[in-house]
Amino acid sequence: MQASYETILVVSTALDEEATKALVTRFTDLISANGSVESVDEWGKRRLAYEINDEKEGNYFLINFTADTDFISELNRIYAITDGLLRTIVVRKDQ
Repeated sequence: MQASYETILVVSTALDEEATKALVTRFTDLISANGSVESVDEWGKRRLAYEINDEKEGNYFLINFTADTDFISELNRIYAITDGLLRTIVVRKDQ
């Protein structure tokens, strides 16, 4: 069953611009292979509410997509094992 989701990625500022874009592209390609990406919004560098891994800032990205509900657990698993991501969240949108 397809549902609409949004995910926010907080990427480490220790990565250069090219590596950051490659990381975001990796996840948009993964989502596209298992659903469809509606939009990708780059929010830019923002100060974190608290330090994560001794970092005070992160690059924020919002991805809106549709996918099967089974894919979300796999997406979260891949997020957890990916270096360079400080925090992630996936939220199902109300219809």
